[in-house]
Amino acid sequence: MTRLNLEQLRTFLEVVRLGGVRRAAQSLGVTQPAVSARIKALEESLAVPLFDRTAGGLALTRRGEMLIRYAEQFEHLSEQVAADIVAPEGIEMRLRLGVAETVAQCWLPDLVGALHRAFPKVEIEIAVDVSSNLRNALVNREIDLAFLLGPVSDSSVDNVALPGFDLAWYVAADCPAPPGGDAALIATRPVITYARNTRPHRELKAALFERVGPGVQLFSSSSLSACFRLVEAGLGVAALPSALGHPMVARGTLRRFEPGWTPQPLQFTASYLGDPKSHVVSTAAQMALRTARDWQGDRKT
Repeated sequence: MTRLNLEQLRTFLEVVRLGGVRRAAQSLGVTQPAVSARIKALEESLAVPLFDRTAGGLALTRRGEMLIRYAEQFEHLSEQVAADIVAPEGIEMRLRLGVAETVAQCWLPDLVGALHRAFPKVEIEIAVDVSSNLRNALVNREIDLAFLLGPVSDSSVDNVALPGFDLAWYVAADCPAPPGGDAALIATRPVITYARNTRPHRELKAALFERVGPGVQLFSSSSLSACFRLVEAGLGVAALPSALGHPMVARGTLRRFEPGWTPQPLQFTASYLGDPKSHVVSTAAQMALRTARDWQGDRKT
């Protein structure tokens, strides 16, 4: 028992939770041989086999099943120590963030700066993707904290509601108004929108079908910046976050127009796995809430 350590127990739990060495290695950011070596060292420390190795993979032994509860208690106590005893500047870990592009282009840099100041030894990794992919990555434990169109409806996930992003309709600044006025722009030009497998795309498509009819042409893109560029190039109109469109209006490349209705604001959450609870991850989620509020407040003053 003298060689038993938290790293080995955490690795054991990751193998159990994710169902194998390969996925545990990806989650922990180490090689598969490193995971296997930790499991072997843990078994040697306890002098019992924890897994039966078969052609079909790993299966817990009876002692392995018994260890899960104790390992989770060690994990919980470790997080309590990190929260109550360890100074933030002394915490070392890897924090994997999954971020929707809207957030990445707005207040994410402010959050990363705040996180680095609070936890200078924490290594931050950032993956930008559409919300559906971020949800899957979170549930599969491939990321620790996701900023996505939420909430995530999963019993294992905690969601912190973030301030929404208002949308506005944009068209190229030099685009003339059609005979029917700005309201006719949507019916006469392609509508550029988010990727097909996203909530904003589905909601906008349904609203356009109801208000304009089935003949509206949609151009979809997984890149928010590409959507703005396409509108600037005069290839269509779009309902996009006003916080990002305002600078382009100020530069004179876009103009806003009012067709008489606007899609609902984009509602994001900071979502993370509540079990096992991580002090750094839950703290980062609350920091994201404060950062988002401050970022929006600065733009209203």
